[in-house]
Amino acid sequence: MSRHETSPTTVQPTSNHRPNACCFCWCCCCSCSWNEDREQAWRASRETKLETIPNCEACAKPTPEEVRGWAQSFDKLMKSPAGRNVFREFLRTEYSEENMLFWLACEELKTECNKHTIDEKARMIYEDYISILSPKEVSLDSRVREVINRKMQEPSSHTFDDAQLQIYTLMHRDSYPRFLNSAIYKSLLQSVSHSSSES
Repeated sequence: MSRHETSPTTVQPTSNHRPNACCFCWCCCCSCSWNEDREQAWRASRETKLETIPNCEACAKPTPEEVRGWAQSFDKLMKSPAGRNVFREFLRTEYSEENMLFWLACEELKTECNKHTIDEKARMIYEDYISILSPKEVSLDSRVREVINRKMQEPSSHTFDDAQLQIYTLMHRDSYPRFLNSAIYKSLLQSVSHSSSES
């Protein structure tokens, strides 16, 4: 046995706060109790100030045609409340749910007319998703950040339009193709197809 190889029976965890770890690297590739604790802490740190965004949008069960339509176009997926819920569930597995949360917050802001409410919501969106101090900061280029910083001096319901488009494009280009190949989407497609064939 080389000096880099060690027998699993002789290795002791070097840190006493991870006694139930199931692997020696303590990386994200295992489902040990330490990783579960870490994920809970990660989720707690990403709680949003915008409590109006529910964990799941209210919607009817999607039809097989609707679920199949999500594979035809990202726009169809994003226009469907059920589609957004499933896509958001997928984004959660990739630790990028903040992209959907930001997009939803921007959509909600656009429906506001009251100046005080717009100011308040715009400030919360900025703190939750734009600020470099936020654990849920979305990925935006410097040009869009500069535009937002200027617009935040006098917020409107369209303050984040450029940023929302950039995040929409990012989800479309980056996450959407992986979503279509994911177990989440494939199992839902199979489930709704199966239930419709039984009825």
